[in-house]
Amino acid sequence: METPSAAELARTFQLSSPSESFYDDPYPTYRALREHDPVRVLDSGAVFLTRYDDVAALYRSASVSSDKQREFAPKYGDTPLFEHHTSSLVFNDPPSHTRVRRLMLGAVNQRAIVRMEPGVLALVDTLLEAMAGRAAGGAQVDLIEDFAAAIPVEVIGNLLSFPREDRAPLRGWSLAILAALEPRPTQAMLDAGNRAVTDFLAYLRDLVAHRRAHPLDADEDVLTRLIQGEVGGERLTERELLHNCIFLLNAGHETTTNLLGNGLHALMRFPDEQRRLREDPSLLPAAIEEMLRWESPLQLNNRMLTAASDIGGRTFGEGTFVTLCIGAANRDPAPFPDAERFDVGRRPNRQLAFGHGEHACAGMNVARMEGRIAVGRLLARFPSLEPGDPPTRDRRIRFRGFTTLPARLGG
Repeated sequence: METPSAAELARTFQLSSPSESFYDDPYPTYRALREHDPVRVLDSGAVFLTRYDDVAALYRSASVSSDKQREFAPKYGDTPLFEHHTSSLVFNDPPSHTRVRRLMLGAVNQRAIVRMEPGVLALVDTLLEAMAGRAAGGAQVDLIEDFAAAIPVEVIGNLLSFPREDRAPLRGWSLAILAALEPRPTQAMLDAGNRAVTDFLAYLRDLVAHRRAHPLDADEDVLTRLIQGEVGGERLTERELLHNCIFLLNAGHETTTNLLGNGLHALMRFPDEQRRLREDPSLLPAAIEEMLRWESPLQLNNRMLTAASDIGGRTFGEGTFVTLCIGAANRDPAPFPDAERFDVGRRPNRQLAFGHGEHACAGMNVARMEGRIAVGRLLARFPSLEPGDPPTRDRRIRFRGFTTLPARLGG
């Protein structure tokens, strides 16, 4: 079968009906759109942006909204998913966004991150030791199930002081809720997402009631901090509190799992860069930024115009929905010379994986810390990291990652 030309890829692209090959490798399509139709108007009337400058400008614009009530009402109807996704931090505008973000940032400031590091180190080393035992018997390990997915669930569980015996359902709840954010979720995905929100809320109501009666140290426990609010200031409503606890898990779990999985896959795909990083661990911070750029864990973000706006030399009216393609912007050769090369020492690297402006990810420095420790300790523990059986890509568009990532560990 003849491979379509770049112009044909751009002309026929619709976010609602991507080809199967798009799930495996969307970057040829993103490149074609940047070159031939960088401000693409989809059949739905929404605008799809693929150039770095256009995406960054929309993130900075004062004439956009992150509120999703209008967009999500026809998608979800009056359901738990609608209540959740219109109550969480990421899909709200000021003043609600400002109040919730201020409370959360206080809980994940630099001092809090420093306090978290010993626990993350201990967790990572425990996981590595378990993988070493399996590798010693000649078995492959799954870098998602055995490593990447296990770290953020425990970190967020510790941040909210979830009892350890209650953590088993957390990852499944998170995956189900986030899967419903796909451009065209199936009915099965919607049903699973609604069940997950309902079950998670029921669990949280009991936990919050217990934590109100028995608060922990607010400097150590984010849930206590969110319950108590600011001294003499505003507090979250019960609805805001519960749904933003769910949001914390979802955001922290998905971003970090995909960062680690995608990053480790890149190191196996490009062994010279793996060797370079092993030989010079001082490159770790730059390598984490490159992993975020190369395979952005969150590929798509959305805004709605609140006033007529110029985008890439064209004017679009108030109420226009805009999809910001982070995955494409982070491969744009304009800000990233040799953008199709994975370079663990890339500097400068102003990647947009965590967003930009007032909606930049509140937990981005926690994710960076987890990534730095996890990748650094793994490379130090094993003399080689090599591909095993073929990996399995997560068949989602908004989020990019793996469901399995088999590997062989040397040593």
